[in-house]
Order: sequence, then structure tokens, then C-alpha cells
Amino acid sequence: MKEFIIGKNDAGKRLDSFLTKVIPTLPVSLMYKSIRTKKIKVNRKRAELSYKLVQGDSVQCFLSEEFFTDEKKPDMLFTSLQGNVNIVYEDENILLADKKAGMLTHSGDGTSEPTLIDEIKAYLFKKGEYEPENELFFAPALCNRIDRNTAGIVIAAKNAEALRIMNEMIKQHKVDKYYLCAVHGKMEKTHGILTAYLFKDSTKGRAFVYDNAGKGRTKIVTEYTVKQYKNDLSLLEIHLITGKTHQIRAHFSHIGHPLLGEGKYGINRQDKKLGYSHQALYSYKLKFNFGSDGGILSYLSGKEFTVDEKNIYFLEEFGI
Repeated sequence: MKEFIIGKNDAGKRLDSFLTKVIPTLPVSLMYKSIRTKKIKVNRKRAELSYKLVQGDSVQCFLSEEFFTDEKKPDMLFTSLQGNVNIVYEDENILLADKKAGMLTHSGDGTSEPTLIDEIKAYLFKKGEYEPENELFFAPALCNRIDRNTAGIVIAAKNAEALRIMNEMIKQHKVDKYYLCAVHGKMEKTHGILTAYLFKDSTKGRAFVYDNAGKGRTKIVTEYTVKQYKNDLSLLEIHLITGKTHQIRAHFSHIGHPLLGEGKYGINRQDKKLGYSHQALYSYKLKFNFGSDGGILSYLSGKEFTVDEKNIYFLEEFGI
């Protein structure tokens, strides 16, 4: 017999969905039969497939051991890390981390280098807030991501409910994202809302921006405000109305104002001589506008979080 105790991160799941994940080798037909014949029980009683699990519930499975031999063990590689995270804000549900330029948010490009989420897991593990051996499925997760060579705020959820809500709020455009960037040249207007159409070419790993709509092109909207102009560079605050891959970098290059240090969408030979190996782009501010839809995160509604200005390395070009 195998017993699973339901923690807070598995509460709310349907019994059949839970069993599908926790015993992936169990055929669906056998799962249904086992529930019907009481070989799978909840709190030692017969339960319906649609039963929604509650924290503290005990799910008993009187099944052959062969179904439990391939149980997935949590990845513990992060335990060897120091948990170096530059924290902008933290509470019991979320963590806002200030990611350095050059660091990956997630793994996935074939490299074995530590990522931001690895460091966050290590940080929470050392604090005793993440105990992987006590979690069946959940691990701290990122709710948004930014490019390797873009720095700034990334949102991490500490529990399943916070992750679900934050992802939904982002989907509903209730999280406003603001960036600072340095672009070449003097902008023609001190404020503007730019509209164009972006095509993402996955085979080339880049985006192409057009003035007109077309097949495979997605409308993009980028709002900017000029903060300062110096040494033929404009310091801009960007408010992303839409948020597509490489939107800021590709959009400003398209209008003739590539970002300082931009290599993919600009020519940065001179920028490299100044020490810029990647684009001068920083996700520096977040505003939460959840209203009454925030659930356990409602307390964040109306709040604004900003990174420490001293971390924005390219501000020195403007004497800041």
C-alpha cells in the first residue's frame, strides 16, 4: 500500500488528475476500476473521481508495487548552489528577483550553468521554505521570463496558488511592466506609442518588425517616454502594452534607434569598445493591478516595485 498526504500545493486538485500525475504508469481504466472497487481510497473511504482534494487528506493506493517503481525524484542539483538572489521584494507567496544580465532564467539551451530559478530554489531551500522531499509536484517557479542579456525583475511563486493567480493576472494584463533602456540617437518626440507588426522566426532565433499586418505577424504596441538625452543617446522608460519576444529590441531598431550594446538587431562594434557586450535594457519596475481578482495575492494590488537605481549599469552614460 502506498499513501500520499496532500499538502497545500496539491489541495484543490481533482482526485483523478492527482492520480494521473502521481502514478503515471497506472492505466486510466485501471484507475477508474480501483476507485470503484475501493483499492484507491481517500481518508480510508470510497471517493468520487471528481472529488477535490483538501490539505491533510490521505490517499491510500492498494496497488501492485510495480506502479510505484518509476516514481520521479525531485532534482536536487540546486542544493549545491549558494542561493545568490538579489531580492527586490519577498513575502510568503512571491519573490521578486533582480536578475543580472547574462544569466538564464530557466535551463533549456543545453547548458549546465546555474539559472535564476536554480538560485531561487537554493535560496528558499536554505531558508527552509522549500522542502522538495515533502512536495509531490510543486517546486518554486517563475511567472515571467526575460532574455538572458536583459537584466531586471522576474517574479517567482513560492506556492501553487500564487503561481496560478500570478499567471492569470499576467495573462489578463494586470501586471504592468516598465523598462529602462538607452537607444542611439535623439528621439523625435519626448513621448510616443509605437505600433507595428512582429514576426518571430524561430529558425533564425530572431524577430522581424513590419509597418503593416501580414501572415504570421502579431501586432505590437510599445509606449515610451524620454527621460534624458546625452552623448547622442536617449534614456527611455518603456511601458510594454504588448509583450512579445524581443519586442523592445526589435521595435526600436526598426525605427532607427537600436539599443546601446544591441548585437542582434543593431551594429554594436563601437558599443563593445565602450564595454557593452549586451543590450542596455533593464526591467526595472512592476505595478500590480489585480483589483478583486487577486485571491490570496489581493494585497499586492496597487503596489509598485522598483529595482535599486545603482544596479542599472548604463545610467552612468547619463551621469546618473
